[in-house]
Amino acid sequence: MIRINQIKLSIKDSESNIDKKIRKLLKLNDKTVFEYTIVKKSIDARRKDQLMYIYSVDVILKDIDEFSLCRKINDNNIMLTNKSKYVFPEIGNVNQRIIIVGSGPAGLFCGLFLARAGFKPIIFERGANVHDRTAIVNAFWENGDLDINTNVQFGEGGAGTFSDGKLNTVVKEKAGRIRKVLETFVEFGAPKEILYDAKPHIGTDILRNVVMNIRNEIIKLGGEVNFNSMMTDIYVSGGTIKGIQINNSQDYECDRLILALGHSARDTFEMLRDRGLPMEPKSFAVGMRIEHPQNLINNFAYGTNDTGVLPVPSYKVTAKAGNGRGVYSFCMCPGGYVVNASSEEKRLAANGMSYSGRDSKVANSAIIMSVTRKDYPSEHPLAGVEFQRKLEEKAYELGRGTIPVQYYHEFVGVTGKKEYITQAFEPCIKGNYTFADLRSLIPESLNIAFTEGM
Repeated sequence: MIRINQIKLSIKDSESNIDKKIRKLLKLNDKTVFEYTIVKKSIDARRKDQLMYIYSVDVILKDIDEFSLCRKINDNNIMLTNKSKYVFPEIGNVNQRIIIVGSGPAGLFCGLFLARAGFKPIIFERGANVHDRTAIVNAFWENGDLDINTNVQFGEGGAGTFSDGKLNTVVKEKAGRIRKVLETFVEFGAPKEILYDAKPHIGTDILRNVVMNIRNEIIKLGGEVNFNSMMTDIYVSGGTIKGIQINNSQDYECDRLILALGHSARDTFEMLRDRGLPMEPKSFAVGMRIEHPQNLINNFAYGTNDTGVLPVPSYKVTAKAGNGRGVYSFCMCPGGYVVNASSEEKRLAANGMSYSGRDSKVANSAIIMSVTRKDYPSEHPLAGVEFQRKLEEKAYELGRGTIPVQYYHEFVGVTGKKEYITQAFEPCIKGNYTFADLRSLIPESLNIAFTEGM
């Protein structure tokens, strides 16, 4: 197989022109038969007057020695390659009773791959199935009534179901696992473009069907998926986990226990700590969502407000503040929404998402600052969780139960920096919001790093 990189097409050209480009680059005549697969598609927007799509393709030639052809052409963008195919590890005793706690991406993929390997995994999820969960979350955004077990964090599909479905990773691996994940998403309803887009995105609306389809496949293969089923205890004997308790009442034995708890299962972390599981605190990052008119981002990226046939652009920014803290964008949602992602009473967290069309008028991104163990109130293994909770309690208080919002020029105006003033616009938020002074939300050292980074 031959990999060709840097095939350039005008944004007005049809993808059918790739065929002609391949023939020209490989010096093939019109009768030569070949097949090709797009492996990557990105946009070169360095010249605003000449926007281009850049493709990488894999070509399979029939009746031609690919090695000799590549050697003859001698082009650094043309090379031999092998397709990495994921190989599942060697299977042991499929009669083991395996329990998975959590039905986010980790739990669902774990259950699916085990079921396909012949196991009959049992999944327990504290929240509701995706259909009921969607109604509960929409009601919360409308009236503010929080369900602590079914919300933006908890329920079928995990936090990702209401957090956009971006599939970016900076991980480089040769085992074919990333490709296998993307292929699995497509198999269960995601658009095939995620297989090659440089920044693959599914969208919250499509993800709901994808996770439901994965769940149905697990059940079809003999697995079991239980909703509204929270793990409330574990049973250990002789240093080995023997089983778990669900909803403070039902006991289940197991040979293997897989915890796919996600970010926000703080009560479960506490229970595990109380049962003696070794833990240690880790560094993380914390920050705020910032919104811009999507037209502004379009202009930065493409030199025009109207994206036309082009995908709605995103951005990635990073900086290092004078006090040593890293500052960077995370989970950038073009044409998206800020969402109330709370999961605990009288605490508030915000996230971001886009639907598959990415068609709101506002872009948002988390701008986050690095936090280390030195920032925590103690040396306790869950001190970082306590740090998070204090911030969420303050956010709840500032917003009086709704998302607290502040225009950026007012935020920095506290220090007199009026040059940041821009035209104000209406926030694009799922859930209610209130204008507040966010300067008091996070420690001042983080405020300084945030402002420097911006």
